[in-house]
Amino acid sequence: MDSLETIHIYHLNDVHSHFHNWPQMSRFIREKTALHQKEGASTFTFDLGDFIDRSHPLTDATKGRANVQLLNEMGVDAVTIGNNEGITMAHKDLEHLYEKAEFDVLVSNLNHLDGRPFAKRSIIYETPYGTKIGVFGVTAPYYQFYKQLDWEVTDPYEAVAEMVEILASKVDILICLSHIGERFDREIAKRHSELTIILGAHTHHLFQHGEYVNESLLGATGKYAEYIGHMKLKVDEHHQVVSRRAGVIRTDQLAVTYQDAQFSEDYMKKGKELLNKPIFHNEFNLSNDLFQTTELDRFFGRALLEYTGADCAMFNSGIFLGSLRRGYVTSEQLHELLPHPINVATVEVEGSFLKHIYEKTKAEDWPKIEVRGLGFRGTLMGKMHFERLYEKADGTIFIGNRRLRRDETYRLATLDMFTFGFFFPELAELPKKYYMPELIRDVFAWYGIQSFGSLSS
Repeated sequence: MDSLETIHIYHLNDVHSHFHNWPQMSRFIREKTALHQKEGASTFTFDLGDFIDRSHPLTDATKGRANVQLLNEMGVDAVTIGNNEGITMAHKDLEHLYEKAEFDVLVSNLNHLDGRPFAKRSIIYETPYGTKIGVFGVTAPYYQFYKQLDWEVTDPYEAVAEMVEILASKVDILICLSHIGERFDREIAKRHSELTIILGAHTHHLFQHGEYVNESLLGATGKYAEYIGHMKLKVDEHHQVVSRRAGVIRTDQLAVTYQDAQFSEDYMKKGKELLNKPIFHNEFNLSNDLFQTTELDRFFGRALLEYTGADCAMFNSGIFLGSLRRGYVTSEQLHELLPHPINVATVEVEGSFLKHIYEKTKAEDWPKIEVRGLGFRGTLMGKMHFERLYEKADGTIFIGNRRLRRDETYRLATLDMFTFGFFFPELAELPKKYYMPELIRDVFAWYGIQSFGSLSS
């Protein structure tokens, strides 16, 4: 018999409610867990956050609780949260998200405003052989977003340092569940040699064979349930790790049954049924066109102005993944039209810079830009639409019925993805307000009710 103890660690990250491979993934981990236990080995399974994504109808309809049930069924031991769990849901929905969780939720840098931790900061597991494994989690610090949702998120570097100080002397193996990104994971590995393993997420990076940085072994599985991560550790009689090996399993190569193939379709159908509730009666056909301004654009532009009271609005036609016909509009239709976990924002912008933005987005190739991440769930940027901001034939730009003044400050309503600095670096530094937890489809629904009346009234 092998005198060394074997510990298996399976990990997932950034699944984003992509359930096409979920049944075979779940079965694989359950079967491996049972096999390892039969062999006398210990097994732990962790999820690194962004398992939830409100772009899926069932996730949206159940406020993420359907996702929690899937993790229960898989037999996950612990999770940390990502930004999709943390800042795309109302405070009360996140607070109650894990009420029926049969696993540990670990976040060391998120608190209620009164200082109470959102979840456990850390936990120590002990194997049948007496090996102690300390695990803690950290999540990406979107300070302004969390603050507006009545949470306090703290510096993750400080949180890691605190957890290492508390746990390192008490455990034989120390694991960080990180939903912050590859650069952060590499940096904390350099700073803290006590970290045995760092499991990473958020930046959708993939380490097919793991990577060593300082004394730490890093693991990450990309995105969308494409891979399962696996680490195998050997521990001697003194509970010292004598070997570590990392790899990934491609989920599209796992055995699939007929029931597996039906699962994703059934989950989508169930979510749509739950969202099939009429909100208002639309009196017009609102068609979509990626490259032309349509009535759908104008409707949403007016919605942004009414909702925020801004001077003008800017958004891209690519956010619309369909059209709205005249008739009853349901939550399911709006979810299909605007599945993005994107919020509305207002930014204080000087006229000179507003003119710069307007001219920049007139570039011929702008509508064909492929947009990835930032909460966007479409494909192409599409035409940039401006509401209450327009150019006359002589080239003069107006806001409403007034000529734009270069030195005057205007309040611009837009989508949060344009405020992060990727498309317009200067916007990231300007004063802004985010409207949360309402997503852009909620603002669309609000304006529909304002325009046509509520069906519940």
